[in-house]
Amino acid sequence: MLLIKNGTLLTMTGEAIENGQLLVDKGKIIAVGKDLGMPAHCPTLDAEGGFIMPGMIDAHCHVGMWEDGLDFEGADGNEGTDPATPHLRAIDAINPRDRALVEAYEHGVTCICTGPGSANVIGGQFATIKTKGKRIDKMILQETAAMKVAFGENPKKRYSAKQQSPSTRMATAAIWRDYLFKTKNYLENKEKGSGFDLKLESLIPVVKGELNVKAHVHRADDIFTAIRIAKEFGLKMTLEHCTEGHFIADELAEEGFSVIAGPFIGPRGKVELKELTFNTPAILHRAGVKIALMTDHPVVPVYYLPLCAALAVKAGLAEEEALKAITLNPAEILGISDRVGSLEAGKDADIAIFDQHPLNVQANTTWVLIDGEVVFKRG
Repeated sequence: MLLIKNGTLLTMTGEAIENGQLLVDKGKIIAVGKDLGMPAHCPTLDAEGGFIMPGMIDAHCHVGMWEDGLDFEGADGNEGTDPATPHLRAIDAINPRDRALVEAYEHGVTCICTGPGSANVIGGQFATIKTKGKRIDKMILQETAAMKVAFGENPKKRYSAKQQSPSTRMATAAIWRDYLFKTKNYLENKEKGSGFDLKLESLIPVVKGELNVKAHVHRADDIFTAIRIAKEFGLKMTLEHCTEGHFIADELAEEGFSVIAGPFIGPRGKVELKELTFNTPAILHRAGVKIALMTDHPVVPVYYLPLCAALAVKAGLAEEEALKAITLNPAEILGISDRVGSLEAGKDADIAIFDQHPLNVQANTTWVLIDGEVVFKRG
């Protein structure tokens, strides 16, 4: 058992609790509040007047898929030989020794959703993991968190260079729809003893509406194409990046799909990013869209996640909402809010303690816990 005391609790579920306390036992938070009764001789951790918050969550990145400091040998995120690879799994590529995972938890990012890139129309399966561990199998929160699908510039660029389809947006949409139809037919015929197809097996949870689709979309037209197909097949889906979302925020609110927005730090390095602005999260939130913020690591280093939130505040997003966009909202969007995302009794003791408000760019983590274990202590 461990008592964390003498800090401001940013619970994500209500008002901040000044001089609050957290009681942790067996990897879980068991009590949150002020002046908690504690057993005699209970070990304590003094936050020394700092800020205590749930560990941060990056809902879209590629940590461990493109290893830090390596070129081809560490690049395992795009199987750019086939535009449809739904059977690929992130857990078979993530290297727990990627230095970026250490940097993540040292800066308070305790959970990430990581997976394939956007070269293929259907890229494969994302996984949600804790950022501390030696073996991926023991770090998993969701072995299969979502199916990655990409629209727009990236699949076009990869396969037109190979003189293959897709070289147009029409072909990208057609390939995605074709695989959804094939999967529906495969599912109907499966009980009749039809042959086994690993790709289509991987898509069965998608067509059943059981597995979320992560739709890589930047431009407004691509966003609407993704929505059109999702509605046609009854898919669960989140809109990833959503760079032009500020132009269509009212439409997105009406449709009801959540957005994992970003990355916003960096240059407008391709055509689809020409409308990139940090105003997007605030505009989407004001319209009623649930948002999370991403780094898209290695595009932006994963430990810059709180900086992404701070810059969103500078551009008009309320501070409380910016904190939720890197904690509770991604947990809810990913379907893991029963485990992480807020400081509540019963949840995993994934906790970050800062010496200043976490959205102050000069703030440092002083302590970080994952599953109740101290994984980082400054000094």
